[in-house]
This record gives sequence, structure tokens and C-alpha cells, in this order.
Amino acid sequence: QNEETWDFVLVSDIHQMGSEKETKRKKFLDELSKKGFTIKKIEDTKLFYGVRAPPQIFRKYHYLLGKPDSKLQNHSSPQNIPVTTRIRIVHHILQNTVTPDFEKLRDLIKKKVFEAAFPLHEKEEVREFLKEKWARWRGVFSEQPIEKIRCYFGEKVALYFAWLGWYTYLLGVAALAGVVTFVAGITLFSSSQVSREICEANTTVMCPLCDQKCPFWVLSDTCTYAKVTHMIDNEATVVFAMFMAIWATVFLELWKRQRAKVVTDWDLYGWDEEEEELAMELINNLQHDPRLYQHSYFRSTIVLLLVLLMIAVLIGIAHALVIYRVIATALFTQSSSELLREQANTMAVMTGAVLHYVTIVVMTKVNRRVALFLCNLEKPRTFSQQENNFTIKIFTFQFFTNFSSLIYIAFFLGRINGRPGHYVRIAGRWRLEECHPSGCITDLFIQMAIIMLLKQTISNVMEYLIPWVAHKLRKKHKRPKKRSMVLGEEEEAEDPCKRQWLRNYELNEVNIFSLFNEFLEMVIQYSFTTIFVAAFPLAPLLAFFNNLFEIHLDAIKMVRLHRRMVPRKANDIGIWLQVLEAIGILAVIGNGLVIAITSDFIPVQVYKYMYSPCVRENRTDVDCSTGYINHSLSIFRIRDFEPYTDVPEMLPDFDGDKIKECRYRDYRNADDYTYTVQFWHIFAARLAFLILFEHVALCVKLIAAWYIPDVPQSVKNKILRRKHSDLRKELSMMEYSTEV
Repeated sequence: QNEETWDFVLVSDIHQMGSEKETKRKKFLDELSKKGFTIKKIEDTKLFYGVRAPPQIFRKYHYLLGKPDSKLQNHSSPQNIPVTTRIRIVHHILQNTVTPDFEKLRDLIKKKVFEAAFPLHEKEEVREFLKEKWARWRGVFSEQPIEKIRCYFGEKVALYFAWLGWYTYLLGVAALAGVVTFVAGITLFSSSQVSREICEANTTVMCPLCDQKCPFWVLSDTCTYAKVTHMIDNEATVVFAMFMAIWATVFLELWKRQRAKVVTDWDLYGWDEEEEELAMELINNLQHDPRLYQHSYFRSTIVLLLVLLMIAVLIGIAHALVIYRVIATALFTQSSSELLREQANTMAVMTGAVLHYVTIVVMTKVNRRVALFLCNLEKPRTFSQQENNFTIKIFTFQFFTNFSSLIYIAFFLGRINGRPGHYVRIAGRWRLEECHPSGCITDLFIQMAIIMLLKQTISNVMEYLIPWVAHKLRKKHKRPKKRSMVLGEEEEAEDPCKRQWLRNYELNEVNIFSLFNEFLEMVIQYSFTTIFVAAFPLAPLLAFFNNLFEIHLDAIKMVRLHRRMVPRKANDIGIWLQVLEAIGILAVIGNGLVIAITSDFIPVQVYKYMYSPCVRENRTDVDCSTGYINHSLSIFRIRDFEPYTDVPEMLPDFDGDKIKECRYRDYRNADDYTYTVQFWHIFAARLAFLILFEHVALCVKLIAAWYIPDVPQSVKNKILRRKHSDLRKELSMMEYSTEV
């Protein structure tokens, strides 16, 4: 074995002799020496300590966790232990070595005794292969070398890339379906009866959109908007929403199979994390007592209340965005520029979406702090338990940060704003926004498109640029000055390790959440591609292209820009699987609600089958949705306006005195403004559709989950054969020993 391989490097500033920091550092290194570690010191602008663990540590590990038959032939040498395992064991020992002052490495780093501790990127052929074939932009469409990734970064990272690759692969199918839906919408662009009626309605006078300076307007002015709405909101969308609910289930079931195949090849199918952790603790310290499981209802209640409080804050932020949009609309409608006045609503939605993106960026940082604080309150037993608790909390917070504003647009916008003469107002002044006569779904479409595009462009560029720039800057700063040689130092200056250690030190540091951040980003993206996909059929396509880059972006960051991660062993993606399953159920509910409530699908169907000319006059020569628009607008008498509404300048072509009434989108009676029977018909139809859609979709999900087995037969047979041969071997050995 080459004597110059070092498992870990510790970096510290050069402290004064006899200072407190120097004593603490010495004590820590002495503890390592007692455990048999070899330590090599190199001095530069910083002090570097290379650490190499003694072979017996790996022998113990192999003895405790190796195959049962390898314990009998006691010749396992440390060379047989993979590098990833070596690094993991050494990392564990470094983190859990206690100095006589009862301080661990974590405390020493906090107190600035050490600056960093990291394993080295090596010049081994695996890394060179990854650098050339995988961490390159031109490898975008080639298959990922999962086995090689595992050998270099450990199982956890390899499983992340295996999952991401599989998700992207299946996104291709969803993206195709989304594009087909969208194209179907475009071909219907001008042919829809509903949008044709809006375009021809040049005598329908609509009520003003604001209280001052807003004229009456004619419905046909919004012809283009109506066409766009119908492009998104048609029968094809309903089918697509159903398809995506099933896709989400099939994707997860197929991933479970894929994961079983991969981890069986790695021999980790029945791996026991707890046993591994206990073995590591005992190798580090034979007198170690295990931390027992504990559960405190009091603590859980406190955490639950704090989580609910945080969610309330996030919903409050969504409310603030709503208020922003209301006030922005009011200000835009009073502006001097014609363009702003006419497009006030769209402008408010767009700037609102950009503002929402900014709150997402800011709140992500806040959410992380809060989730960590709550995790520490719970005092989890092990690191993996801490990670699970943290995952669930931060996902919940991120979900509300990303989606509360979208939920408002989808389900509340235009439903809680009252009617002309009796509007719901914020602080008694500003009217809440209302929906366009052709429906609210376009607002949802705009909001989702802007957020997804910004998240994918700006966030990805920052994610790559920040580490890249940081790396370049560190390189510039850390280049050591040529120091004047002191006598007897010539041979040390040319140390081959020095260059390698310095180069690793110049890379960006990684923390335990580096991989976690990537997962979180992908899971939020998965929510965007499934939950409101009925309103934005192009979401899977955007996600698909984003992921092709994402895989290589992450690869380049890990191999070229960041220090080496401490490899972690794992045999699945952990709690993320439950999170993805929860999103699958939310997707069914979300899409059901979008079609039942946001879209105009149900009102049009109710009209077709209950009120249309087809039903009333038994005519077959007309489109059944003829007359729908006129039917869906109520009449308002102008004399009933609130007293402080300035009835504004009239339309140029109309005579002011002739306009006695205007129309607005709702189902109310003309005399006393109460809801009509049709309103309740539609309400009942919406509820019935929602219940039907969700039950059918959930049943199909359950059938799909049952139909596709989680573990392929080949894997089951492999495990069966292995058990059989192990038992046979033991029995034959027993017979052999009794004969002897």
C-alpha cells in the first residue's frame, strides 16, 4: 500500500505558541495519536495535518460487518475495504473523538481551533473517468455511470443521481403528453364557440373594473385573452390532468423496482443502518453506551404548534402578495400611460409573480433556519433521524412558500370579491381582483409560467456561478507566497502532498446539506409538474429540459468545484419517497380542484346539458354551447352603484344616458342580486365532479400500485438463492467439522 494516501486533512490557522487554541489543537491531535493515527504536518500560509487511520480499525469494521464466512478466513486486509468506507469510518472517528476538555471536532471548528476537515479528491482513475465522461456539458444525453459514482461518492449520492436520471427519463413521457395537450389547445385557438361569442359581443357593456377613472367597456375588447384562456382550458386538459395523476404513481412504482435492482447489485438490499451506526460507535470507543429511543409528547406538541405558527406566517405572506396585486391594479388603472391602464390586471399578475419569486428566494433561507431550530428542539437520536425530521419540516414550509399564492389564484380569486354595488374591499378602500369573463385559469397559467421559468433560469445560473466564482477567488487568494527558505527546509518545500492538499483546500466547502439541497430543489419541481399541471400543461416539458442540465450541473459541482463529500451508505432515497407519495395524492386533489373550480369546464357542461338551445329547443344544427357567455353574465342596474363610485366617462360610441345597466360575471338575479338556481346547479355539479374525479383517480392509482410489484422477481430470486447457498454452506461445514 502506498504510504502517501491520507484519509483526511485538517486545516488550521497558525496560532501562537502556548495560546489556548494551540493547546486545544495539540490535545485533539494527541487523542488521535493514542488511537494509532498517523499524522503528518505541512506548513504553508495555514497548517495542514494529514490523518491516516491504522489498519486495525478497518479490520474491526470488516470483522463486525463483513460477510459471515469472511470472519472464518481471517485474512481480510484493509486494502479490501473500499475508499468510500475508509473515509466514512475515519470521518466518524474524527467527529466523535473527545479531548480531555470534553470537546469534539465540531466544537473546535466553532471555536476556530480548526478551520476545516475534509477528505481528499484523489487522482484515481475513477475520478478521472467521471471528470471526462460525466462532469462535462457534452455528456448531456449519455447514460450516467452510476456504478462509478458509487465508488467515488458513496451510495447516497449515487442513488440521488439514479433517481434523478430515472425521473428525467419518465418526464419525457409526461412532457410529450403535455405538448400534445397544448398543441390540441392551439388548434382549437379560434374555433371554440365560447371565445367566438366573446369576440362577437361588441354590444355587451361590462361594469367598470375599478371605482375611479375606469370606463365601461365592451366584452369583445378581450377577444385575444378569451382565445388564450380557451387554449389552456378545454376538454383535453381534463384528460391530461387524469393522465398526470396516474403518471405520478407509475413513476414511483417503477422507481421502487429500479432502486431494488440497483441496491441488490450493490449487495445492500437488507442493509441495517442501525447496526452500521452501532458498529462505528464501538470501533471508535469500546465503552460506548447506545443512545436509547425517546419520545416526549410535550416536545412534539411544542414543535407542532411552532410549525403551525410558521405556516400561518407563510400564508400571511401570500395574503400580502394578494394585497400588493389589488393595490397595484388600482394604481396601474389610474396611471397616465394608456398601455398600463388597459393591461392593468395582467401587469399586476406579472409583477406579483416576480415578487412571489423573490419571496420564495428569501423565505427559503428563513425556512431552513427555522427547520433546523425545530429539529434541535426535538433532540433526534441519530443523524439520519435528524435528517428525516428536517426534511419533513422544510418541505412543509417550502410547499406553503411556493404554493400558497398559487392556491389563492386557483381557488379564491374572483370568488370572494362580492358584486357591483356591494364589493368586498381591503381596508374599506381597494376592491379585490376579479376574474376575467372567460375564467381565472390564465392568471394561474401566467403565475406558474413566470415562477417556473425564473426558478429554472436564475436559480440554476446562481447555483453554478456562485461556486465557480468562489472557487476562482479562493484560488487567487490562497496562492502561497514563495517563502524565503530557512536552512534545512529545502526537502520539505517540495512535498508532493502539499500541492494536492492546497488544491483541495481551494475548492468550495461542502456541508451535510449539500445533497439535501439538490433533493429539495427537485422535489419542489416535481410538485410544480404534478400539482397544478392542469393549468400549465407545459410544466413537464420545462422540467425535462431543466433536469438534463441539472444532472450535469450537479456533477460538475461535485467533481470539479467542491471538496469531496463524505460518502454515506444508503439503500434508498429515505424519507423523500414518502414525500413524493404525498405529492402524488396532493396532485390528484389539486388537479381535481383546478378542473372543478378554476376552469370553466363544469359551467359549460351544465349549460350544455340543462340550458342550451340543444336541450330547450331540441335543435341539433347548432353548437350546444351557443349562448353560454350571455347566460353566464348577470345584469346590474347603474343606479345601484355605491355612492362614492365615480361613474366614469362613457364609451365614445354610446350615449351616456342610454346605459342603464352593465354586465358582470356571476349567476345572480337582476332584481335583488340573490343567487339564481343555475348558480346552485353549477355548485352541485362542481362538487359531484370533484368527488368523482378524485375517487376515480385514487382508485386508478391504487390499481397501478398493485399491478406493478415493488420488487422485481429477478431480485427476489437472487436473494432467495443467496440465502439458500449460505445455509447449505453452513450445514456442510458443520457436517465436515463433526466428521473431523
